[in-house]
Amino acid sequence: MERSHPKPALKVTPKPAAKENTKPQEFKLHTGQRAVKRAMFNYSVATKFYLLEIQKKQVEKVQKMIEDEEIRCLRKEMVPKAQLMPFFDRPFFPQRKWKCRSNRPLTIPREPSFRTVNSKCWSCISENELYYFHHAHAWNPIK
Repeated sequence: MERSHPKPALKVTPKPAAKENTKPQEFKLHTGQRAVKRAMFNYSVATKFYLLEIQKKQVEKVQKMIEDEEIRCLRKEMVPKAQLMPFFDRPFFPQRKWKCRSNRPLTIPREPSFRTVNSKCWSCISENELYYFHHAHAWNPIK
């Protein structure tokens, strides 16, 4: 025995009435406005580059003028000038141009003494003997 299930009743929905065809609304593209803005931007960028180029040319012009002036001054300074012949009968003694002169006397140069040690070889001499030898044979002044 089979049981039959009651089948649900199909609800038939009435078909809606056909909608009226809609007319598309007119839409506005912003390409014209964007083109104007882009043209203004391109003009501003071109103007900026033009001004930078003019400024760069002015800086180069000023730099070149400065270099030319320096070259002109160097050429003027480098003109050879004759110098007087020295007086050989009167030797030149340079004047000391120290504003604050020292009270110390000038160093007197001395001539070295190259005497030999009492027939001892240098490797046999002790440090004390060498020290006394050095001070015993001090530098002699130049005559």
